[in-house]
Amino acid sequence: MYQPRRCDAFRRYIKTRQFKKLSHSLYECKYHVVFCPKYRYKILQDEVAKDVTQQIYRLCEQKDGVELIELNVQKDHVHLAVSIPPKCAVSKFMGYLKGKVALKRFDRIQN
Repeated sequence: MYQPRRCDAFRRYIKTRQFKKLSHSLYECKYHVVFCPKYRYKILQDEVAKDVTQQIYRLCEQKDGVELIELNVQKDHVHLAVSIPPKCAVSKFMGYLKGKVALKRFDRIQN
């Protein structure tokens, strides 16, 4: 009678889950991040909200291994559900994202 080894059961479990792979590890790192403009001003409306949404989608596509799961832009804050690989720190990624979005907004306001 064949007894499945532990590694066989583990492999079946991994196949049913949606893990991502790096060279020596499997991971499933999903984060819910909320960020807001300075003083929580209600500036994320109409055209600005559409522009910020497009920029966030574009920036997440550019980053290697980052997957944007869900995005919701409110008047005074942004909800972001994102999958970030463990090799990239969440704080570094958010600094990159917020910095690039802010710089693009300032460029559009000045022009």
